[in-house]
Amino acid sequence: MSHRIIIKPSNHAFDAQPEDTVLEAALREGFVLPYSCRNGACGTCKGKILEGSVDYGTYQADMLTEAEKQQGLALFCQARALRDLVIECREINAVKDIPVKTLPCRVHHMEKLAPDVMRIRLKLPANERLQFLAGQYLDILMRGGIRRSLSMANPPHDDQLLELHLRNYGGPFSQHVFTTMKEKDILRFEGPLGTFFMREDSDKPMIFVASGTGFAPIKAMIENARHKGLTRPMSLYWGGRRRADLYLTDLAQSWADNHELTYVPVLSEAPPEENWSGRTGFVHRAVMEDFADLSGYQVYACGAPIVVDSAKHDYVAHRGLSEDEFFADAFTTEADKALP
Repeated sequence: MSHRIIIKPSNHAFDAQPEDTVLEAALREGFVLPYSCRNGACGTCKGKILEGSVDYGTYQADMLTEAEKQQGLALFCQARALRDLVIECREINAVKDIPVKTLPCRVHHMEKLAPDVMRIRLKLPANERLQFLAGQYLDILMRGGIRRSLSMANPPHDDQLLELHLRNYGGPFSQHVFTTMKEKDILRFEGPLGTFFMREDSDKPMIFVASGTGFAPIKAMIENARHKGLTRPMSLYWGGRRRADLYLTDLAQSWADNHELTYVPVLSEAPPEENWSGRTGFVHRAVMEDFADLSGYQVYACGAPIVVDSAKHDYVAHRGLSEDEFFADAFTTEADKALP
């Protein structure tokens, strides 16, 4: 028996089958709710249940606390309707008409940007193009139903090749890439996915916060903004443990040298032998050191969940950022997905 779900404040309505999560049913019916990881590990899809009840599914406990559940909150990528629902959440219309495709592709080029970071460039079939927004990601499809989510690091106008930045976390796809995959191999992917992209209907200054390979989608956003000639002030804060984690820092510095943005690299565990003279500590804290008031800004954050979560909490609670002006994509690894 299906359940009727109504979205507030739009009053859009759709039906969910018992096996559907709220997010799955919404996407199938053409209503795009905010989402990223789709496995209960990032919190992007959190929304409010105004009427009805749900099975909350499986998720990381710190992404949905008992107190939040008492307030009516749920993770829509995991929650399944137990009866008709009325929910409250934002809808993302900009990606509504972009088709999600499953396509083959050929590995065109592989390049190690750091000992544990591989740049992969993929070539689509000659008659195919992928429509996407800068910041979105795709899922590499492997045998056995295994998926590996990777953000596209190239902007939409430069779509001859799709560019991915893969850090080797030891998972199945990482092992394949770093040990056996070679150029001209064939892969399959599904995309574009996610609701992380630049909101171009605003004139607010933008602060980009990246940790590690969270730089990939932010690179796409910045290159897209440069291509379109956007004049909004931009600041990029890129954090890692040591120098090698900032694997394209020369590119970021070139943007700063051309006065297109402010670039602040930050290292949290720089060893003495690296003679690091730049900023140190947590990257999201560096933003707080430089900005006493974020009420007039937009923030785009991507990287480890702890970085994204800390940034959102601290910027909203202590720097006046509007929660509606914080946009994020939290990268989740196999370890992150090991739900309690």
